[in-house]
Amino acid sequence: MSKSMLAAIGLTAGLLLVSSACAQTQAAPTANDYGKSENWLCLPGRDDACATDQSTTIVAADGKAAQETFAAATQAPVDCFYVYPTVSTDPGGNSDMTIDAAERSVVGQQLTRFGTQCRIFAPMYRQVTLAALRKVMMGGQAGDAALAYGDVRDAWNHYLAHENKGRGVVLIGHSQGSRMLLQLLKEEIDGKPVQKQVVSALTLGMNTPVDATGRYGTLPLCTSASQTGCIVTYVSFRASSPPPASSRFGRTDPQGLRAGCVNPAALLAGKASTEATPLSAYFSAKGMGSTAATPKPWAKGLAVTTSFVATPGLVSGRCVSEGEFSYLSVAVNADPADPRVDDITGDILVFGQPLKDWGLHLIDVNLAMGDLVALVGEQSRAYAAK
Repeated sequence: MSKSMLAAIGLTAGLLLVSSACAQTQAAPTANDYGKSENWLCLPGRDDACATDQSTTIVAADGKAAQETFAAATQAPVDCFYVYPTVSTDPGGNSDMTIDAAERSVVGQQLTRFGTQCRIFAPMYRQVTLAALRKVMMGGQAGDAALAYGDVRDAWNHYLAHENKGRGVVLIGHSQGSRMLLQLLKEEIDGKPVQKQVVSALTLGMNTPVDATGRYGTLPLCTSASQTGCIVTYVSFRASSPPPASSRFGRTDPQGLRAGCVNPAALLAGKASTEATPLSAYFSAKGMGSTAATPKPWAKGLAVTTSFVATPGLVSGRCVSEGEFSYLSVAVNADPADPRVDDITGDILVFGQPLKDWGLHLIDVNLAMGDLVALVGEQSRAYAAK
């Protein structure tokens, strides 16, 4: 397997994390002190990684454009606790605690916009790196997943003890970050007093195993925009390219369990998640890095200068359950006759060809960003009313 292919796979390989530490005997690592502000990517009221430009060009079907500005809430009613996906470019099996460009970039894509609804807390953690995941693909050992989870747990407990003060909280993660949150939900939240403070958990880009009643432990999948204490989860694939048999996304291993799928756009529209609903996507105007295609012009003759682009009505989604797989099926509603772009980018490319078993994992969050933020707002109001 070529080095470029390994790099592409490693970028999104949160599913390949092993559940145990490396087999090598090592001295117990020193716990991080989350009382130190430098161990946090984002904290409320601070000019940090989350203080990124979120300006957006809205491109209508007729090619006309308008600009949307962004401002974080000054008195947010709830908190958001975010754990980022596999992005670290550090050379070891686990990352260090230095904030690099990779961590800064991902919070701009996945987290900052939630600042309109919540106070943001995003810890650094010694995650399993891209380098470690490449080694796994070559038959070597992975990084220490237990170390990564221990950091997330410690950051969560510090947040509860020193920052939460009884407020409602939304947990947000993607890929490796969602895996960390699923373990946190299982070990530190489900059945504990703090469970009543969970507004919702967004475990995106990860197979959330649910039983026949749609529950992960005692936490149900969300079925309405006003429901709280529930989970929003999905993995995304193009409707024209559903998950192949080799895909790890969209299915779970435990017997009798399925990967959960919740369409946030459908909840806001008062529909079932299986009904096709337009998605409020916020795409990066510059694309998603070297493993995805460069976006084509968003409309004929349009020059975009903002960080993000929204294309109302261009994409829609519905949850599909077929065979072993459950996933968010994303349709592109192109009209070749209009001046707006007719496709989206987000596939992982190797030698110019998409890795079909990864689907649209790179843009899982971008695809429904507007819906996710609006849903958190609705759930926060419902939580406050209770």
